[in-house]
This record gives sequence, structure tokens and C-alpha cells, in this order.
Amino acid sequence: MNKNTVLAWATTIMIVMGLLLIGLGAFRYNEVAGWGFAAVGVGFLANAWVFSSLKGRV
Repeated sequence: MNKNTVLAWATTIMIVMGLLLIGLGAFRYNEVAGWGFAAVGVGFLANAWVFSSLKGRV
């Protein structure tokens, strides 16, 4: 596995985790904790975007 493959897997895992956390915040927790889960999920998606943009540059 080269660097681009590792970044691609990291991006995929972070997208899945981000969507999972946003889903938990939206459907499982109806209180203030849901906002926290959704905010962390958006953070995961932002990190995945950064990893995706780094492919081919590292």
C-alpha cells in the first residue's frame, strides 16, 4: 500500500464515521447530546475532505 491508498482508506472510513455520527445525532439522541454527535460528525467530514485533497500531494 502506498501513501495514496492509505489516504483513500482513511477518507472512506472518516466519511462513514461522519455520516454514522450525524445519523446518531439526528435519529437516536433527541436532546442536547444529539447536537454534539452531529457536530463531531461534521468535523469528521471536514477531516475527510482534507485527507481527500491531500491525495497525490504527499
